[in-house]
Amino acid sequence: MWLKPEEILLKNAFKLWVTEKDNDYFVLQRRRGYGEGGGGLTGLLVGTLDTVLDSTSKVAPYRILHHTPDSQVYWSIACGVSKEEIGQHWDWLQQNIMRTLSVFDSTEDVTSFVQGKIRGLIAEEGKSSLVLEDDPEKFREALLRFEKWFELPPQEKLVTYYSCSYWRGKVPCQGWLYLSTNFLCFYSYFLGSEVKLIISWDEIWRLEKTSNVILTESIHVLAHGDDHYFSMLLHLSETFVIMEQLASYSIKRLFDKEAFQGELSLCDPLQITKRGLEAHAKSEQFRSFFRLPKEENLLEVHESFLWVPFSHFNTLGKICLSENYICFASQDGSQCHIIIPMREVINVEKPDATSRALTVCVRGKRALRFSEVRDFQRLANTIRSRCGISASPQHSASSEAIRGECQSLINHFEDNPEDVTLMVGQKDNSKAVSTEALMTVFHPQDVENLDPKMLKEKMKEQSWNIHFSEYGRGTSMFFTRKTRDLIVRGVPESLRGELWMLFSGAVNDMATHPGYYGELVEQSLGTSTLATDEIERDLHRSLPEHPAFQSDTGISALRRVLTAYAYRNPKIGYCQAMNILTSVLLLYAKEEEAFWLLVAVCERMLPDYFNRRIIGALVDQAVFEDLIRENLPQLVEHMTDLSFFSSVSLSWFLTLFISVLPIESAVNVVDCFFYDGIKAILQLGLAVLDYNMEALITCSDDAEAVTILSRFFDSVTNRDSPLPPTVQQASSGSNDKARHVSVDISELIREAYEKYGHFRSEEVESSRRRNKLHVIQTLEDTTKQNVIRVVSQEVQFSGPQLDELYNLFKRQHFLSCYWTMESPALLHHDPSLAYLEQYQLGFQQFSELFSLLEPWAFCPSRSTLSLWVFRLIDENQDGLVNFKEFCSALDILYGGSFTNKLKFLFKLHLPPGRGKVDLQAYLKQWQNEILKKEETIKDLPRINQAQFIQFSKTLYNIFHGDPEEESLYRAVAHVTSLLLRMEEVGRRLQEPSSLRAGSTASVEASLTEEETSDASSSPSSQDGAARQPEADWSFSFEQVLASLLNEPVIVGFFERPVHIQGKLGQARVAQLRLKANK
Repeated sequence: MWLKPEEILLKNAFKLWVTEKDNDYFVLQRRRGYGEGGGGLTGLLVGTLDTVLDSTSKVAPYRILHHTPDSQVYWSIACGVSKEEIGQHWDWLQQNIMRTLSVFDSTEDVTSFVQGKIRGLIAEEGKSSLVLEDDPEKFREALLRFEKWFELPPQEKLVTYYSCSYWRGKVPCQGWLYLSTNFLCFYSYFLGSEVKLIISWDEIWRLEKTSNVILTESIHVLAHGDDHYFSMLLHLSETFVIMEQLASYSIKRLFDKEAFQGELSLCDPLQITKRGLEAHAKSEQFRSFFRLPKEENLLEVHESFLWVPFSHFNTLGKICLSENYICFASQDGSQCHIIIPMREVINVEKPDATSRALTVCVRGKRALRFSEVRDFQRLANTIRSRCGISASPQHSASSEAIRGECQSLINHFEDNPEDVTLMVGQKDNSKAVSTEALMTVFHPQDVENLDPKMLKEKMKEQSWNIHFSEYGRGTSMFFTRKTRDLIVRGVPESLRGELWMLFSGAVNDMATHPGYYGELVEQSLGTSTLATDEIERDLHRSLPEHPAFQSDTGISALRRVLTAYAYRNPKIGYCQAMNILTSVLLLYAKEEEAFWLLVAVCERMLPDYFNRRIIGALVDQAVFEDLIRENLPQLVEHMTDLSFFSSVSLSWFLTLFISVLPIESAVNVVDCFFYDGIKAILQLGLAVLDYNMEALITCSDDAEAVTILSRFFDSVTNRDSPLPPTVQQASSGSNDKARHVSVDISELIREAYEKYGHFRSEEVESSRRRNKLHVIQTLEDTTKQNVIRVVSQEVQFSGPQLDELYNLFKRQHFLSCYWTMESPALLHHDPSLAYLEQYQLGFQQFSELFSLLEPWAFCPSRSTLSLWVFRLIDENQDGLVNFKEFCSALDILYGGSFTNKLKFLFKLHLPPGRGKVDLQAYLKQWQNEILKKEETIKDLPRINQAQFIQFSKTLYNIFHGDPEEESLYRAVAHVTSLLLRMEEVGRRLQEPSSLRAGSTASVEASLTEEETSDASSSPSSQDGAARQPEADWSFSFEQVLASLLNEPVIVGFFERPVHIQGKLGQARVAQLRLKANK
């Protein structure tokens, strides 16, 4: 590798380097301790220094220096990890540079020319290089070390590296931590002791920052049941964040099959960079905080002050710009943020040329003034270009003119309210779609009703109207502490749908997709899938007590929303609990709004909740357990096993407490959820446990604890609810109300915010990332145990051996997915399938793994055994093999009897079934599987001449390399000759003499030929030979078996015990290396 020329001092370096070649201008040197001899104690010390120290002159074992005859100054210009690599550089210098140097008169000109040439070579390499780091030279050298030490496949992309200590017990090993796309690697070399560690990201169970008495702060990695600790990192937090991002990327890509479409920095695993990961993480955080669509990416961030009119002061914060939104979040503790869709911007004004401020005018008589923006000119131009506003002289008008334009726009919308509907995209493309919230249809508010509850409802509405007048209304409203206070006190029935749309961000989804829902309804109408069947089954189970869902109006709307969403997102389709949530959404939102609210919940606010494995809910339960340990220590002391709370709280998370609380109380919880996300559900869960602390501590078993919590939820009421008793959900525990004092939901929510509102949403997200690894690996382990339990009943391998085999099988699956997004194995991986079908191998992956585990030293140059084995065990001929089929084949080859092994080899050479199986044959096969009919040797078809020749050559190849190879060859030749003579005797009694002549001799001659084309061809390719006149004879398996049984050396070979344990150990080491060599 060429290096940027750097001056070095050789005065003290002679003891570390040995000169291999030199001339007047260049010196090739070898590092002591490398190559022949090892260098003794000096070599050990040098090797240790190479590992511990970060010096560009002490990286590779070979280097080339440039110097001139009359100068003592040397310049490093190249380095290499092997003698062949550095030799190529040396030869290039001799052929291309040495002849040119003679034309220069001065040594200064020589040095300048060499340095310029080397820099040019580096620049040329950089054009095609994938390395885009801050210090390319240093990174290139680290890449050399990474490739040399770990021998991973060449396409593996190194992302970054850090100097750190790795703890082996109580002893730290100083070395280097390398983080690549698919692996976490560590290398240390200290006084002859080498430590090398390679862990793939998909095998990690835990990744967290820890501290103890010895280690003030370290990174803990749990993989394969082993704990690994890394400390003494200069930038520990940065390192941990990158590790989290790589682990998350691996999980999403390999387990969730996320393709990262539209994200150029992550869509190709060969192009992953540290900068790309950081940008992706920032965009995710940006979208999560402001509840923006997943298509938005954080493009620019500007520090500025925003004039807050209701507080009459400037608040410090950051302007965040994406493709379609301008967002601002304060940083001074005022908890103020605002979201401005570009579609709402009508003007961008700069007050004067010397000011670093700009004013953004939006629809709704609003003008937002940002000041102290460092690059305000570029920001203003960016916003204008994205909003389609031309930078004309009109933009220098006064703020009064801007306000006048805003006012005229407002007046227009007040006079033409139908245009507002068009503005936000609420187009009704389907006459079947309901345009009213069900609550307004089944419970219209009585304006003249002046009972206390209705009066309180009017007071709430008035409070919100005052809030709207001060903070704005709609998409450009200010979100502040006061907004949250109003949410905690309860949202008026008439405003609930509007505020849910606003807080969830669904209003932006609907505005940017006008008519989308109507099209989905029309396209999904009449479709019949598994999802639609499940939807029909659950329709009448959704809030059956509510009048809206006792009529066709409510049921039809629910059906349309759920079916449309299943059609939109087949990856989720339909899952239980979606019907309950959607029912509540339809009560307070129009049908199209309910659809977009469901999209926001399923795809943004509760990720991975609604799928077959409900990973998201399990992750949040783990987060909930962590919060219980931190905030309710008294409860933890009494109930050390917190898994009870995980099981009992599952419905809390999946249905947002709707399934356990009366509907009039549950909607208050949903209010908080749409504003604060999952944090509101966690807070409320802690408050519920805290409220029932004394009762839970005294309970004797889990059943009693469940009863206590059920009675508590039945006692929760909403004293302010204006709904009549016919609409309110009946309490299932009314007989026990006397034993429980009623609890008002508003008081419970207020207490939850006061006691447990201190933790931030960022902490929840961090805990989610930490626990997701453990949850997924736990599910994967459960899958493995279930698969092993099924397979162990049909094979002779022990439990630990099956465990090792499963790990190898699964790793082989992932090895085919590491360096591409379109791996067939990855596309076929579906966690919702049966356990045995979740991981399958195509032929290429199977062939590589089978070559590591096959029991015999099969001749590679002639081997097509893996192809025939794959074809034989792929029973459904879909080109994929599952773990059970894989183990069944190995079980026969390792533990089968002589007869079974021979039968297996015999069947390999039979032609495969072609075409579709007719109905009768399929029914017969299905019946045999049910009856578990044992296949006998009489059921096997006969083998023809070409297939028998190939069978004999397969035996020859199997015996290759065996100590008794010659005896085995003679035995096979004897059996072959005997079978052919037996067949010839039988044929003489039946065939004319004209067809007999020479047939036996021709067959025996073909067996002695060493034609690789015959050995490498599939048995199926020999079918044509069976139609030749001289090949109308065949053998049965009984004949072959009887003949081979007469050869003790062959029987002994197949009955010789072969232990798989040694092969498993070798395969673990060689599996990754085999991929690297390929």
